[in-house]
Amino acid sequence: MDSRQAKEILMRYRPGTTDDGDPEFTEALEQAKRDRELGRWFEQHRAFQSTVADRFKGIAVPQHLREKILAEYNPARIIVWWQRPVFQALASAAAIVLLFGLVYFKLPAREDKSFAAFRNRVVRNAQRGYAMDITTTNLSEIRQYLAAHQADADYVLPAPLEKLPGDGGAMLRWHNRKVSMVCFDLGNHNDLYLFVANRSDLPDAPAATEPQFTRIGKLTAASWSQGDKAYILAGPGDEQFVRGYLAPR
Repeated sequence: MDSRQAKEILMRYRPGTTDDGDPEFTEALEQAKRDRELGRWFEQHRAFQSTVADRFKGIAVPQHLREKILAEYNPARIIVWWQRPVFQALASAAAIVLLFGLVYFKLPAREDKSFAAFRNRVVRNAQRGYAMDITTTNLSEIRQYLAAHQADADYVLPAPLEKLPGDGGAMLRWHNRKVSMVCFDLGNHNDLYLFVANRSDLPDAPAATEPQFTRIGKLTAASWSQGDKAYILAGPGDEQFVRGYLAPR
């Protein structure tokens, strides 16, 4: 979960309710602890909500308001033609048809869980900036962190990537499945992003070890599989540039 997603979730958060035990809110709260900017926004948001709640509590309800409303309420009995049994039966049938129509047209669209959707999500989020769970240049420390959090840590790095310093790492989620992210520092504020997922979580992941390339926004993404893992490497530049970090040097 990135900070943008966490912010959307936290806007619905109600402290002191069942939201406290909801895994989605729990993960969003953890992200707010990691991201200082998101944390500051959340504190301001909670302060605003608290102020509004206090203002409502301070509004005094006029005495005898309920009795006054009931005393002035004088419902009129209206006899309508559709209260006859035949029309009531027709109305019931129409209501059933309408209900089925609403259910049919309001059914949520099936979530896209394809590999292409996964690749598009993680690469586009990389362009907006990920909040790292761990920040270090040591690739071994990143691997140890991911292993400690039950994320995929037995990934195989191409030789050129092993020579780069790390920038950080994070454990992401895709439809409640864990995804490992390793960030490599290219210098000049440029990074390479490696995403590793279990192939069983992505049924249509590439079957071959030969990488497939696609352009997503400002980044070029290479996708391939090796063993039981699916990989995506995204970075600036064209296909030739990204391919250079996959082939032996």
